[in-house]
Amino acid sequence: MKQVGVLALQGAFREHIQMLELCGARGFEVRKLQELKRCEAMIIPGGESTTIGRLLVEFELLDPICNLAREGMPILGTCAGMVLLAENIIGSDQPRLGLMRVSVLRNAFGRQVDSFEARLDIPVLGPEPFPGVFIRAPYLEEVQPPAEALATFMGKVVMARQGRLLSAAFHPELTSDLRVHRYFLETVAGADV
Repeated sequence: MKQVGVLALQGAFREHIQMLELCGARGFEVRKLQELKRCEAMIIPGGESTTIGRLLVEFELLDPICNLAREGMPILGTCAGMVLLAENIIGSDQPRLGLMRVSVLRNAFGRQVDSFEARLDIPVLGPEPFPGVFIRAPYLEEVQPPAEALATFMGKVVMARQGRLLSAAFHPELTSDLRVHRYFLETVAGADV
């Protein structure tokens, strides 16, 4: 069974751990290098990307996570996690992992008061629309190979994959739908859960 670390510096990390456990995986909080070393896969949750980026540097986790990802560790980034996975953050030089060949626009769908839910067509998850929860959500302005767009909303890319990296602009952990987490575990990470 996959040991999936959930970055627990800020954001909805507990909800991700609950979703992982419902999928049959073991989720645990990661705040320190010793905890990171136990990860077979990782989730970077939503929150405030500049704060999480600064804390990744402060807790000396930024480079180790990058190194593990380059060695093949699967990572799912949601909302702020999508921002942190991006190679280019439009209008920002904040710390980031920079692992995916994408350009992201932070808070692209508006402020907190503009949060919304939408039914998303995500072909890799099957024909049933996915209940996307968007909270100060980003979207991808540009997706370059080997990254590929998996879902769009209003003409904007809101989910992408690059090998063992998966990013979503929305919060799958705030729904009761396990399909994004299952897709990450089974298809992206290749776990037997």
